[in-house]
Amino acid sequence: MPLTSPHKAPLVDQVITQLRTQITSGEWPVGSRIPTEPELVERLGVARNTVREAVRALAHNGLLAIRQGSGTYVVATSELAGVMSRRFARADPRHVAELRSALETKAAALAAERRTDADLRQLELLLERRATAWRSGDLERFVEADATFHTTVVAAAHNEVLAALYADLGFVVREFLRADVGTEPRPRALTDHGRLVEAIRAGDAVAAAAEASEHPYVSREERGGQPGA
Repeated sequence: MPLTSPHKAPLVDQVITQLRTQITSGEWPVGSRIPTEPELVERLGVARNTVREAVRALAHNGLLAIRQGSGTYVVATSELAGVMSRRFARADPRHVAELRSALETKAAALAAERRTDADLRQLELLLERRATAWRSGDLERFVEADATFHTTVVAAAHNEVLAALYADLGFVVREFLRADVGTEPRPRALTDHGRLVEAIRAGDAVAAAAEASEHPYVSREERGGQPGA
């Protein structure tokens, strides 16, 4: 909808707010390319320079990434996620793995105690989606399916603070997972997450935590070339 109330706030701030809403609401998910500059100009009814300034501001804050010749992509859902993305982009993968393990292990234990029937149905659906993506050889689909599965385990813990922190780390986790999986399908065994789901279903917090602690990344050499997702 065009922006028609410039007196309430500077027009560029209105555009920033509207674009941020598209991102935080999930309408433009992480990894997606946002509409082109001419499309945004037409949608919002503002000048090209206003759109350009708003996009640059969101890129500076870490929510968007401008890739010359390709477009502008969503890379985070909040300013904090953007800061984390920049801060940890060159971090030691093992350190990222240790943080991920700590968060996912606690979340899995809480999920076993607090999960709902709806949580279980969603986990089962994502488990199958993840396996289907792996069998298809589409590694980008696999990365997204695996990341969504783990995010859903965290959500099943029903701890708002834990879920928000994990979500802010989402882009970092995806980038390391992409590097871990590689760029070409290989005849490697798929890490089994079925036992994790079963432990959550059974309400066994100890078993769920043990399963979750085994999944985050270790070096490819240490695990014999298998993905650690």
